[in-house]
Amino acid sequence: MSPLTTSLLTIVGMALATYASRAAGLVLMSRVTPGPRMERFMRAIPGAILASIIAPSALATGPADALATGITALAAWRFRNLPLAMVIGVAAALCLRQLPFN
Repeated sequence: MSPLTTSLLTIVGMALATYASRAAGLVLMSRVTPGPRMERFMRAIPGAILASIIAPSALATGPADALATGITALAAWRFRNLPLAMVIGVAAALCLRQLPFN
């Protein structure tokens, strides 16, 4: 089998596995009535996933980016406005990267 064929089969297989897992989740959850505890858990998942993706890279890149990440989180918590928090975070990163501790 050629490398191109192997690559295409791998991509198609991964796409099918992704689709199947998502479809199975939708089908299973359509048959279950979640309680209040499960609903709280499901609402918390996106934030937890986002934090698990952002935290390692923010802490590994330097103090300016780690501090900007904290400022962004505080802005999101304070203003409850994600676009505004993103603008504040980018501005904080730009300013903090100019400081000598970076």
